[in-house]
Amino acid sequence: MGERIALACKEDGAPFAAYHAPPQEARRGGIVLLHAIWGVTPHLRQLADSLAEQGYEVIVPSLMDAADAEFPVEDTTPAILDARMAMGKATGWGVSTLPRVQACVDALQGPVFAMGFCYGGTTAWLAACRCEGLTAVSAFYGGDIAAYRDETPKVPTILHFGKTDSMIPLADVDAIREAHPDLPIYLYDAGHAFVAPNGHHPDSAKLALLRTSQLFHRSGGAKGEA
Repeated sequence: MGERIALACKEDGAPFAAYHAPPQEARRGGIVLLHAIWGVTPHLRQLADSLAEQGYEVIVPSLMDAADAEFPVEDTTPAILDARMAMGKATGWGVSTLPRVQACVDALQGPVFAMGFCYGGTTAWLAACRCEGLTAVSAFYGGDIAAYRDETPKVPTILHFGKTDSMIPLADVDAIREAHPDLPIYLYDAGHAFVAPNGHHPDSAKLALLRTSQLFHRSGGAKGEA
Protein backbone atom coordinates (compact mmCIF):
# COMPACT_ATOMS: atom_id res chain seq x y z
CA MET A 1 0.00 0.00 0.00
CA GLY A 2 2.69 2.47 1.04
CA GLU A 3 5.92 3.48 -0.65
CA ARG A 4 9.39 4.72 0.13
CA ILE A 5 9.79 8.50 -0.01
CA ALA A 6 12.62 10.98 0.49
CA LEU A 7 12.41 13.83 3.01
CA ALA A 8 14.88 16.38 4.33
CA CYS A 9 15.49 18.07 7.66
CA LYS A 10 14.57 21.75 7.69
CA GLU A 11 17.66 23.05 9.48
CA ASP A 12 20.42 21.64 7.30
CA GLY A 13 18.63 19.94 4.42
CA ALA A 14 20.01 16.55 5.46
CA PRO A 15 18.09 13.87 3.51
CA PHE A 16 16.55 10.75 4.95
CA ALA A 17 14.23 8.01 3.78
CA ALA A 18 10.76 7.21 5.09
CA TYR A 19 7.84 4.91 4.41
CA HIS A 20 4.64 6.72 3.49
CA ALA A 21 1.16 5.17 3.63
CA PRO A 22 -1.68 7.42 2.39
CA PRO A 23 -5.11 7.27 4.08
CA GLN A 24 -7.50 4.71 2.63
CA GLU A 25 -10.63 6.07 4.33
CA ALA A 26 -11.92 9.54 5.27
CA ARG A 27 -8.84 11.23 6.67
CA ARG A 28 -8.52 11.23 10.47
CA GLY A 29 -5.12 12.90 10.61
CA GLY A 30 -1.46 12.09 10.30
CA ILE A 31 0.73 9.73 12.30
CA VAL A 32 4.50 9.77 12.63
CA LEU A 33 5.34 6.14 13.43
CA LEU A 34 8.71 5.70 15.13
CA HIS A 35 10.54 2.42 14.79
CA ALA A 36 12.37 0.19 17.25
CA ILE A 37 16.13 -0.29 17.10
CA TRP A 38 15.86 -2.47 13.99
CA GLY A 39 14.64 0.30 11.68
CA VAL A 40 11.74 0.51 9.23
CA THR A 41 10.98 -3.20 9.37
CA PRO A 42 8.27 -5.16 7.55
CA HIS A 43 6.16 -5.11 10.74
CA LEU A 44 6.30 -1.30 10.97
CA ARG A 45 5.40 -0.97 7.31
CA GLN A 46 2.48 -3.36 7.79
CA LEU A 47 1.33 -1.41 10.85
CA ALA A 48 1.52 1.81 8.84
CA ASP A 49 -0.65 0.24 6.15
CA SER A 50 -3.14 -0.91 8.80
CA LEU A 51 -3.36 2.59 10.27
CA ALA A 52 -3.82 3.99 6.76
CA GLU A 53 -6.79 1.67 6.32
CA GLN A 54 -8.30 3.42 9.36
CA GLY A 55 -7.97 6.82 7.68
CA TYR A 56 -4.55 8.00 8.84
CA GLU A 57 -1.75 9.28 6.66
CA VAL A 58 1.34 7.61 8.09
CA ILE A 59 5.03 8.41 7.76
CA VAL A 60 7.63 6.03 9.21
CA PRO A 61 10.98 7.86 9.14
CA SER A 62 14.25 5.98 9.05
CA LEU A 63 15.68 7.57 12.17
CA MET A 64 19.29 6.40 12.16
CA ASP A 65 20.22 5.13 8.71
CA ALA A 66 21.66 6.88 5.67
CA ALA A 67 19.23 8.17 3.10
CA ASP A 68 20.21 5.47 0.59
CA ALA A 69 20.12 2.53 3.04
CA GLU A 70 17.64 -0.19 2.19
CA PHE A 71 14.78 -0.89 4.58
CA PRO A 72 15.19 -4.15 6.54
CA VAL A 73 13.74 -7.32 5.05
CA GLU A 74 13.45 -8.96 8.49
CA ASP A 75 11.81 -7.73 11.69
CA THR A 76 14.83 -8.68 13.79
CA THR A 77 18.41 -9.45 12.80
CA PRO A 78 20.22 -10.56 15.98
CA ALA A 79 23.65 -10.53 14.30
CA ILE A 80 23.57 -6.74 14.00
CA LEU A 81 22.00 -5.97 17.37
CA ASP A 82 25.22 -4.68 18.95
CA ALA A 83 25.82 -2.37 16.01
CA ARG A 84 22.24 -1.10 16.07
CA MET A 85 22.39 -0.48 19.82
CA ALA A 86 25.62 1.48 19.35
CA MET A 87 23.87 3.60 16.73
CA GLY A 88 20.96 4.19 19.09
CA LYS A 89 23.26 5.21 21.92
CA ALA A 90 25.09 7.61 19.60
CA THR A 91 21.80 9.44 18.96
CA GLY A 92 21.13 9.85 22.69
CA TRP A 93 18.35 7.27 22.22
CA GLY A 94 16.56 9.57 19.83
CA VAL A 95 17.66 13.09 20.70
CA SER A 96 19.66 13.74 17.56
CA THR A 97 16.94 12.23 15.34
CA LEU A 98 14.31 14.80 16.35
CA PRO A 99 14.95 16.97 13.25
CA ARG A 100 13.79 13.99 11.17
CA VAL A 101 10.73 13.59 13.37
CA GLN A 102 9.95 17.30 13.06
CA ALA A 103 10.29 17.12 9.27
CA CYS A 104 7.68 14.35 9.23
CA VAL A 105 5.33 16.33 11.46
CA ASP A 106 5.73 19.33 9.17
CA ALA A 107 4.99 17.17 6.09
CA LEU A 108 1.60 16.06 7.43
CA GLN A 109 -1.66 17.95 7.59
CA GLY A 110 -3.00 18.17 11.15
CA PRO A 111 -3.96 16.84 13.49
CA VAL A 112 -0.63 15.02 13.69
CA PHE A 113 0.05 12.28 16.20
CA ALA A 114 3.16 10.27 17.05
CA MET A 115 3.59 6.74 18.31
CA GLY A 116 6.77 4.75 18.78
CA PHE A 117 8.13 1.45 20.02
CA CYS A 118 11.22 0.65 22.10
CA TYR A 119 13.90 3.02 20.71
CA GLY A 120 11.05 4.79 18.94
CA GLY A 121 9.12 4.86 22.22
CA THR A 122 11.83 6.97 23.82
CA THR A 123 11.99 9.10 20.67
CA ALA A 124 8.22 9.58 20.83
CA TRP A 125 8.53 10.80 24.42
CA LEU A 126 11.24 13.24 23.39
CA ALA A 127 9.11 14.41 20.47
CA ALA A 128 6.19 15.03 22.82
CA CYS A 129 8.48 17.19 24.94
CA ARG A 130 10.47 19.01 22.26
CA CYS A 131 8.79 18.94 18.84
CA GLU A 132 6.21 21.40 17.56
CA GLY A 133 2.93 20.63 15.83
CA LEU A 134 1.97 17.38 17.49
CA THR A 135 -1.52 16.79 18.89
CA ALA A 136 -0.97 13.66 21.01
CA VAL A 137 1.66 10.96 21.56
CA SER A 138 1.59 7.28 22.51
CA ALA A 139 4.91 5.70 23.53
CA PHE A 140 5.36 1.94 23.84
CA TYR A 141 8.07 0.42 26.08
CA GLY A 142 10.58 3.23 25.64
CA GLY A 143 13.60 1.98 27.53
CA ASP A 144 15.20 5.36 28.12
CA ILE A 145 12.16 7.47 28.94
CA ALA A 146 13.21 7.29 32.59
CA ALA A 147 16.46 9.06 31.71
CA TYR A 148 14.42 11.96 30.30
CA ARG A 149 11.68 11.96 32.95
CA ASP A 150 12.54 15.52 34.01
CA GLU A 151 11.14 16.73 30.69
CA THR A 152 7.41 17.37 30.31
CA PRO A 153 5.26 16.58 27.27
CA LYS A 154 3.63 19.55 25.55
CA VAL A 155 0.68 17.45 24.38
CA PRO A 156 -1.50 14.64 25.78
CA THR A 157 0.77 11.61 26.11
CA ILE A 158 0.29 8.03 27.28
CA LEU A 159 2.91 5.37 28.03
CA HIS A 160 2.74 1.58 27.77
CA PHE A 161 5.02 -0.89 29.56
CA GLY A 162 5.11 -4.65 30.15
CA LYS A 163 5.11 -5.91 33.72
CA THR A 164 7.62 -8.65 32.88
CA ASP A 165 9.83 -6.59 30.56
CA SER A 166 13.40 -7.69 31.36
CA MET A 167 14.79 -4.62 29.57
CA ILE A 168 12.84 -1.99 31.51
CA PRO A 169 12.84 -2.36 35.32
CA LEU A 170 9.57 -1.52 37.03
CA ALA A 171 11.64 0.85 39.17
CA ASP A 172 12.13 2.96 36.03
CA VAL A 173 8.38 2.99 35.43
CA ASP A 174 7.84 4.03 39.04
CA ALA A 175 10.38 6.84 38.61
CA ILE A 176 8.50 8.16 35.59
CA ARG A 177 5.22 7.93 37.47
CA GLU A 178 6.70 9.82 40.44
CA ALA A 179 7.94 12.59 38.14
CA HIS A 180 4.59 12.77 36.31
CA PRO A 181 1.83 11.64 38.70
CA ASP A 182 -0.95 12.75 36.32
CA LEU A 183 0.49 11.02 33.24
CA PRO A 184 -1.44 7.92 32.08
CA ILE A 185 1.00 5.00 32.39
CA TYR A 186 -0.39 1.56 31.54
CA LEU A 187 1.14 -1.75 32.62
CA TYR A 188 0.36 -4.95 30.74
CA ASP A 189 0.80 -8.63 31.56
CA ALA A 190 3.50 -8.91 28.93
CA GLY A 191 7.21 -8.56 28.30
CA HIS A 192 9.15 -6.30 25.96
CA ALA A 193 8.01 -5.64 22.38
CA PHE A 194 4.52 -6.97 23.04
CA VAL A 195 3.16 -5.30 19.90
CA ALA A 196 5.99 -6.62 17.69
CA PRO A 197 6.30 -10.14 16.27
CA ASN A 198 9.32 -11.07 18.42
CA GLY A 199 7.49 -10.44 21.71
CA HIS A 200 3.87 -10.39 20.61
CA HIS A 201 1.23 -10.64 23.32
CA PRO A 202 -2.10 -10.36 21.47
CA ASP A 203 -4.32 -9.16 24.32
CA SER A 204 -1.84 -6.53 25.50
CA ALA A 205 -1.16 -5.32 21.97
CA LYS A 206 -4.86 -5.03 21.20
CA LEU A 207 -5.60 -3.06 24.38
CA ALA A 208 -2.61 -0.74 24.01
CA LEU A 209 -3.46 0.04 20.40
CA LEU A 210 -7.11 0.61 21.36
CA ARG A 211 -6.05 3.09 24.05
CA THR A 212 -3.83 4.80 21.50
CA SER A 213 -6.69 5.03 19.01
CA GLN A 214 -8.97 6.48 21.67
CA LEU A 215 -6.36 9.08 22.64
CA PHE A 216 -5.91 10.14 19.03
CA HIS A 217 -9.67 10.33 18.40
CA ARG A 218 -10.25 12.32 21.57
CA SER A 219 -7.31 14.69 21.10
CA GLY A 220 -7.95 15.22 17.39
CA GLY A 221 -11.67 15.78 17.72
CA ALA A 222 -12.36 12.44 15.98
CA LYS A 223 -11.70 14.09 12.64
CA GLY A 224 -12.75 12.04 9.65
CA GLU A 225 -15.54 10.21 11.43
CA ALA A 226 -19.04 10.30 9.99
